Amino acid sequence: MESVNAVLRFFTNQKTKIGYGIMAVATVGGERIFSLLSFQCPCNVKQNMVYGLTYLFGPAVVLFTISLFLSTRLWRLYTGCCLNPRKLCPHRGNCLGCLFVLFKVMVGALVAPVMWLSIALLNGTFYECAVSGMEDQALVNWFCENRTSTCKDELDRVPCGTSNMPAADTKELLLILHAQSQILGWILIMSWASAALIGMCYRNCRSQVSYLQLTFWKVYKEKESEKFESYSEEYATRLADRNLKSFFENKDPEAFPFPNHKAWEKISTIYTFSHGEQYYSTLQKYVDQPDRDYGPEKIPLNMEHNLE
Repeated sequence: MESVNAVLRFFTNQKTKIGYGIMAVATVGGERIFSLLSFQCPCNVKQNMVYGLTYLFGPAVVLFTISLFLSTRLWRLYTGCCLNPRKLCPHRGNCLGCLFVLFKVMVGALVAPVMWLSIALLNGTFYECAVSGMEDQALVNWFCENRTSTCKDELDRVPCGTSNMPAADTKELLLILHAQSQILGWILIMSWASAALIGMCYRNCRSQVSYLQLTFWKVYKEKESEKFESYSEEYATRLADRNLKSFFENKDPEAFPFPNHKAWEKISTIYTFSHGEQYYSTLQKYVDQPDRDYGPEKIPLNMEHNLE
């Protein structure tokens, strides 16, 4: 039993890294499926570029959009901001913090697209199709230097292997295109890894707390999130039972303790850990405040947003 618990704790502690690993495997599988089943370069000078770039950047845009949809931090920051724009910047000095949160959300959403672009470039299929359809005369001359006169007219057919050039020239051009694609892929991987390292070093260097306290804060946030989900399910079940019981038994509902609307608003804001306050989340900050409002909500939700 202890060994099983140890394994479960390991997977729980490493769930972020495991998630990125699963994302990488899924990206590789998706790229292979796209390449083998659906991608067929048209080998036409007017379509190669658009077709290749669509397959190269289209899935990246979709993955970026999905990552934004799944970002809890983004929706915590922007939910309700159209009705109450001050939620984006409740305090004048906190506007920069909101922009920084948005920046981190965007960077986090770029992980999956960068994985896709890196793997697609290392494979080279999409890049070969796109570049072979470029009509830039200088680039075409560079590819066809010291080759037969038909090279300029047959370059767009190279990815399909149907050009009228000698087989040696076709194979050499394919190797050049493939090598260029892989070089770009490794440049992207190295740039992303270097940027991630520099960003982490800068963040830790500017941290207002020690490494161990920062580690404790991360653990606390995970545990609070897990407990919040379990408490939400429990209280939602109890509230549903209370309402259904009142309805079917045709009697007044029992008193039910529940946070008011303002309390939900306060604990939904983004909190940045600071050295001057011994709070680890907006929830802890709210429950520890001395002037906490325990009263029930008396203002309709659709009217409160209109109040100044």
